[in-house]
Amino acid sequence: MRALLVLTATLLATGCATAPEEGKSSSLSRALQQAEDVGREYGGPVAAIAGGLMMLSDLEMLEPEYIAGGLIAFAIYDPFAPTWRIDVREAGNDRVRMALRMKSLFTGGDGEARQVFLRNARQLVEAGGFAGYEIVHYEEGIESTRPFARRYANAEIQLVRSRIFPAL
Repeated sequence: MRALLVLTATLLATGCATAPEEGKSSSLSRALQQAEDVGREYGGPVAAIAGGLMMLSDLEMLEPEYIAGGLIAFAIYDPFAPTWRIDVREAGNDRVRMALRMKSLFTGGDGEARQVFLRNARQLVEAGGFAGYEIVHYEEGIESTRPFARRYANAEIQLVRSRIFPAL
């Protein structure tokens, strides 16, 4: 733990160092330049991590049970997972069905189902070379599943080709 704090402090300190004169290039000056580049790019996150670790150390929260609890909470919540899962299926004759499901544990995103749907419909149109789309069916609601309720949206669109340039 202390070694990590010392390493972080060293990285931050070398990020503020200046390189020797231009005529004298050596491995030390290259190393200092690299450390300065790292400090410039990652100085904020490194300082935040170091500060957080120092605070947790002072509060004596770096015990295995606290770390395990945090890892379990992180695994359940999974903040890096996308908020919406989208299943797209072809319904024949240039029709596409979309099923959007929101993840169970989330923060925000309650009113974004229609935005996600429209963005994905636009991507389908652009990827397929169509001129546009018509919404045939759209519904959204909340599924009362156990242990958490989940938002959903179902939609069907008709992809439209250009009448002026049908080959496009």
